[in-house]
Amino acid sequence: MDLDRQGWRRCLLGGAVFAVCMAGTTLPTPLYGLYQEKFGFSALMVTVVYAVYAFGVIGVLLLAGNASDAVGRRPVLLAGLGFAGASAVCFLCADGMPWLYAGRLLSGLSAGLFTGAATAYVMELAPPGGASRATLVATAANMGGLGCGPLLAGVLSQYASWPLYLPFVVHLALVAGAAVVLIRLPETVRERRPLNTVRPQRPALPPQVRAVFGPAAIAAFVGFALLGVFTSVSPAFLAQSLDVHNRALSGLVVALAFFASTAGQSVVGRVGVQRSLPLGCAALLAGLALLAGALWWDLLALVVLSALVGGLGQGLAFRGALSAVAGASPADQRAAVISTLFLVAYTGISLPVIGVGVLEGPLGLEGAGLVFIGCMAVLVLTAAGYLLRRPARAVAH
Repeated sequence: MDLDRQGWRRCLLGGAVFAVCMAGTTLPTPLYGLYQEKFGFSALMVTVVYAVYAFGVIGVLLLAGNASDAVGRRPVLLAGLGFAGASAVCFLCADGMPWLYAGRLLSGLSAGLFTGAATAYVMELAPPGGASRATLVATAANMGGLGCGPLLAGVLSQYASWPLYLPFVVHLALVAGAAVVLIRLPETVRERRPLNTVRPQRPALPPQVRAVFGPAAIAAFVGFALLGVFTSVSPAFLAQSLDVHNRALSGLVVALAFFASTAGQSVVGRVGVQRSLPLGCAALLAGLALLAGALWWDLLALVVLSALVGGLGQGLAFRGALSAVAGASPADQRAAVISTLFLVAYTGISLPVIGVGVLEGPLGLEGAGLVFIGCMAVLVLTAAGYLLRRPARAVAH
């Protein structure tokens, strides 16, 4: 019993470290309007600054996604916290666009190192037989941390002094505390190898995975694209179209999407993989429809509902996609296949966001958003139609 209690304590502490790192990646979300006023850049640059983060994540996943399997979890996670701290310093020093680009890139590097390594670490710290609960801890830490970032920055920037500085000072303190916690936690990789044994990971798609990978990847792409648009442009929409200038409220709206995603992922075990993926697609479609209504009628209530419903759909669809793809993969290629799914997902969080920024000039924010919604709806309907004909199943290995 004592060993179980100690194992869960370590698991939760590992989850807290995970959440601290991920919170830093969304911390600037409510602050982009202030940066626009300070530096005078366009709305397109907001989306580009945001997308730089995704490119950093993709680069790490390709080049060093399996590093923690070789050198150990803690060294990789400490490096990730180092990048998170360096990102905060860049934002604290920011006197122009290059600092913002550097801060977002470093944030992407930190998230790329944490995404796989921290998930594995949290699960390995749990006591025997606790894999399911540990997976939920990792999921909640990941998506919950992403949700806490804009909420923390929104509240601090709205109600405290130094709105462009205090959120990053607080995050630096949290990163330092997380590093102390991490140093005191045990290493879970028993047989470590030198860093020079780490090789870039090539995307892999074995023949038996291809049938399920298509709809799973589409659902992951759309879900992450929806979160990306919420994170990058929803504060601007709230300010310009709804006259909502309270940054705490803007941060809360974005946070709701991530919290709803956590809730969606947590119910997959009860819903089942076979139903979670099509149900997630249906909820994503409903979330997109609500977002379209919010853009068309300028209604805050529909923005909030679209965050909740779309976030829930993203959580259901992504956890279902991950389970289906992992279940269909050969054991010796599973990590590479999952990395490929994450590459698709993080492409979804970057390219559509840039597209919205490009279209905002000629079409306006509402018009660009409606074009985005139409394209994403077509993709979701395509995936849903395929799943109705060939339901996804998780295969035990």
